[in-house]
Amino acid sequence: MPEIDFIEKVHTATKRNYLLRVTESDKADCAMRAKAFGRDYFDGERICGYGGYRYDGRWRPVAEKLISHYGLRAGDRVLDIGCAKGFLVHDLMSALPGLDVEGVDISNYAVEQGMPQIKGRLKIGSAVSLPYPDKSFDLVLGINVLHNLRLYDLETALGEIQRVSRGSAYIVNDSYRTEQEKVNLMYWQLTCECFFTPQEWEWMFSKCGYTGDYGFIYFE
Repeated sequence: MPEIDFIEKVHTATKRNYLLRVTESDKADCAMRAKAFGRDYFDGERICGYGGYRYDGRWRPVAEKLISHYGLRAGDRVLDIGCAKGFLVHDLMSALPGLDVEGVDISNYAVEQGMPQIKGRLKIGSAVSLPYPDKSFDLVLGINVLHNLRLYDLETALGEIQRVSRGSAYIVNDSYRTEQEKVNLMYWQLTCECFFTPQEWEWMFSKCGYTGDYGFIYFE
């Protein structure tokens, strides 16, 4: 269960003004709108989320790294939890033709607005009750999603990842190492319910029996 970073370049490509995030608008109202995970969050104003969640190819290098690291081959099955509009699902299949990739997301809006090329591979569902049989996937991904769960649901979701995986899993969660990073995270986040230090996350993984790989996002 090692810590591995596959997405730092994607994360740091976004420039953030942390202070402006809490002074330009009613942060509580923005968070409430964002947590509906509808149009406001994906394609509304930037203060409520992405400000337009559009495909730009930034996940292709991540897809290639995942394929290489986990030795994926055509015919293998991959699940992306929190797939949104399916950008990573698309890029995994594009990078390795024959790879069988599915995505699940709690957002009706995101799934309905999914990329046309892979729309049939996306379904509405929750990380706490994955609609798949045991050991269905060679690799299970949960990138930037589990920190949006309450603590009791987080434990259940980690168990669900273990249940549907045949062995390999990779998750990424928001974290902080310093007080400044914690403040930046609190200023910037809109949907987080759980955010911990790396040591606390690792304790949670151990407590829940999660044996997959993981990475962290820091707001420096």
